[in-house]
Amino acid sequence: MSPRRSPRSIRARSVLAAALLAALPPALAEPLRLTEQEYFSRPGLDVLVFNNYYDGLFSDAKHAGVELIHHGVRTATNGDVRLSPTPEQWDPVAQLVERKVDPRTGTVTTRLAYPKENFEYSIQVSPQGEGVRVQVLLDKPLPKSLQGRAGFNLEFLPSAYFGKSWVAAGEGERSGQFPRYPTGPTGRDAGGKPVRLPITTGKRLVLAPEDPQRRVTIESRSGELGLYDGRNQAQNGWFVVRTLLPAGKRGAVLDWSVEGHTLPGWTRDPVIGHSQVGYHPAQRKVAVLETDPRAAAPGPARLLRIGADGSQSEVLAATPAPWGRYLRYQYYTFDFSSVREPGLYVIEAAGQRTHAFRIAEDVYAEAWHPTLDVFFPVQMDHMFVNEAYRVWHGRPHMDDARQVAPNHEHFDLFGQGPELDSPFQPGEHIPGLNYGGWFDAGDFDIRTQTHYATVLSMVDTWERFRPERDETSIDQQRKHVEIHVPDGKPDLLQQIEHGTLALIAQHRVFGHAIPGIVEPDLGQYTHLGDASTKTDGKVHDPNDPDSPADDRWAFTTATTALNYGSAAALAAASRALRGYNDALAEECLETARKAWDFEQSREPNLFRVGNTTGGHPDDEQLRAAAQLLLSTGDAKYAEAIRALWPSVGGERFGFNIPALLAALPKMDDAFRAQVRARAERLREEFAPMLGENPYGVPITRGGWAGNGAVVGVAIANYHLHKAFPDLFDAEPTLRGLDYLYGTHPDSNISFVSAVGARSKEVAYGNNRADFSFIAGGVVPGVLVLKPDFPENKEDWPFFWGQNEYVIDLAANYIFLVHAAQDVLQARKP
Repeated sequence: MSPRRSPRSIRARSVLAAALLAALPPALAEPLRLTEQEYFSRPGLDVLVFNNYYDGLFSDAKHAGVELIHHGVRTATNGDVRLSPTPEQWDPVAQLVERKVDPRTGTVTTRLAYPKENFEYSIQVSPQGEGVRVQVLLDKPLPKSLQGRAGFNLEFLPSAYFGKSWVAAGEGERSGQFPRYPTGPTGRDAGGKPVRLPITTGKRLVLAPEDPQRRVTIESRSGELGLYDGRNQAQNGWFVVRTLLPAGKRGAVLDWSVEGHTLPGWTRDPVIGHSQVGYHPAQRKVAVLETDPRAAAPGPARLLRIGADGSQSEVLAATPAPWGRYLRYQYYTFDFSSVREPGLYVIEAAGQRTHAFRIAEDVYAEAWHPTLDVFFPVQMDHMFVNEAYRVWHGRPHMDDARQVAPNHEHFDLFGQGPELDSPFQPGEHIPGLNYGGWFDAGDFDIRTQTHYATVLSMVDTWERFRPERDETSIDQQRKHVEIHVPDGKPDLLQQIEHGTLALIAQHRVFGHAIPGIVEPDLGQYTHLGDASTKTDGKVHDPNDPDSPADDRWAFTTATTALNYGSAAALAAASRALRGYNDALAEECLETARKAWDFEQSREPNLFRVGNTTGGHPDDEQLRAAAQLLLSTGDAKYAEAIRALWPSVGGERFGFNIPALLAALPKMDDAFRAQVRARAERLREEFAPMLGENPYGVPITRGGWAGNGAVVGVAIANYHLHKAFPDLFDAEPTLRGLDYLYGTHPDSNISFVSAVGARSKEVAYGNNRADFSFIAGGVVPGVLVLKPDFPENKEDWPFFWGQNEYVIDLAANYIFLVHAAQDVLQARKP
């Protein structure tokens, strides 16, 4: 019998073994191979070559060009020809002309162009050694305008290299550390403008030589490598390795080798997807194990109950059931629905152990509190917001707003039509817009389309569940908010009022809804920190040379879709505010009627820009008709709903479920039968989508991650379940909430900040530069990068498509938690 070894001895041997493995000669490393999914791969390293490209969603989203997925983490991106060492988000990017994959030679060649510069080039990538060879090919020499500007950049994720080292070799060898916080270097050109200088230069650059999981070696056979810190220019910048393209040459003008060291036999650690909040005793409880397809099956899983004294007792053990392949991983499910005893539990499986979670009847009772108590107050525009010793922000935008010029195209999906639809002249101050509203997202604009969706959701929560929680003081006269200081008024009603004030202000000033109010230039738009410092709060005086023109623009086009959407929210708010603010309630209903009559009397204004001019006009009209029908009982709105049915009851039926089912009690039997029949067909249509992944929710693809769709489907299912309980059970509603709380791909983090044992603590809020969060904010979630990589960065907040809070998703989340409690209450014995 061998002697017992100490844990320290075992750890020492493990470290030594890992070091010996890392030192194995390159000849033993498995070469990269071109997969059927058209990227290069070997265990521990994938190289994507323009599988993803700039998709036009707010320009550069940091998932394009040549990219590295290194030991399961995407650590490098944007390998492409760029026109500056550290490009910012809206700097020029090339247009994709053609992408060719040659399986015979294992080569991917991408043709790209900068049309304004009359410049085309190709990037060719092929396997070489432990990595790839990257070449930039030119048919003709660089245009003179791009000499000294165009270079090949490869950007490395700063959080993957914080605390790690670099070594550069050229004329001598130099080394250093990647800075945790940007510290330069910068310089000035001959004209006095700042220029970005490299941290180091050389022909060979090794990143993280001490870390075998992050070690990358780049060698240039044509020009010098420079390592830059893009965060000197913008907080969302990355570390950039760059080589300038030479002037006067054609053919292969850049030739790099990029090698990523890999651990032999590496497999990704399993993830136990589960709810970080916990489970109601009566609900189905299924953990989803996400594993590397090269790893062995996970073996038995155990559910352990934790006693008050720290004791652990096994409650259930079972072999997880194989689910199959989804995207790039293998999945198994561990069903512990039979466990109903209240208490604290953990799951152990595949060498992993979860945080403790509860099984309890009140498990969701407080889960929505941070969203209403903190997130929405922090998002309130035109208000001073204080929390104990902390000032979240002063009173922002008291100088709102100036009239934008006709045909003005903004960089953030706003645009003004050819007509102003406004009594004000371009540049003129518009009084009456400096109150109400929320910051739409991680930035500070007022987006009308999001506002009316948020108000509608809040009203639905109030009318169905009537939560009278009071934790916040909101004083509209003083424009002052105190978090955690009750004022005797239901917080949800006060938030409905605040959103409604922004909507009604537009109708008071213009007689119609407008797209919104947003910063006039990029310098202000990229502002981080206290929103009250973004403008001086004083109305711009064009006759005073010392008065800054920093007031926000109002985009004022009167689109039909926006008018209907705003009318829907105002009609709904009139019911919720009755008895709380009767004067505002009456004005809301009268304004909604006027907006409806106005749109019914004119040709539709179908002007569209981005996502700021309203949804589909028929969908928005349906919402207005439904809410006006509920508020007035007027038969003309029921008739309008019947007339809209051929449009809204077809392919877009799924988007219109809340409005149609809200109106259903006021409609006749024939219409109710139509809706029921369509709902029954929808059940069959949804089944394949909900079965394509092990989580049983719709996981979308695109530049914005899919939590909005997950929550939307969960809420739609709740409405269908309540209306047609014989056709729809409540399970998809509960699965949507489980997904938010951690039962999702890539990790098991809760996507609701400060909710759950392990939640989103680095997110894209207005405090993102501090690598922090706003309690109760809900992020977009898992973004699926083509062709098969699910990602949500927990250590890098600046991915808006994965990590940006938005107000309508937060309002829908509050509704969803109440809906879950409602259906689970019905299951109590």
